[in-house]
Amino acid sequence: MTYHAKVVGGHVALPEDLRREAGIEDGDSLVVEVDPNGGLTMKTYAQVVREVQTEFRAMAVPGSAPDDRNLVDELIAERRADAARENAKLEEWQSRQTS
Repeated sequence: MTYHAKVVGGHVALPEDLRREAGIEDGDSLVVEVDPNGGLTMKTYAQVVREVQTEFRAMAVPGSAPDDRNLVDELIAERRADAARENAKLEEWQSRQTS
């Protein structure tokens, strides 16, 4: 559906029907983007947050990375390997101290 909005004193007045249909309530923050053709896209802050969360969620899901890596599991494995090396060094040092 197409709506008519008016700019008054630097403020954009959105018709009630549009606000209701888009779920925009008094006090909501809106994000306005200008596309390359000069058109406008308006989203609520909540919509932008959901979109960004969806993008990040897709990156975090195991198997969704291009090389099927799970970065969290890799980090944990690296930390465990580091801890094992440190423990081996400590045990070696302790055995030299008691010899």
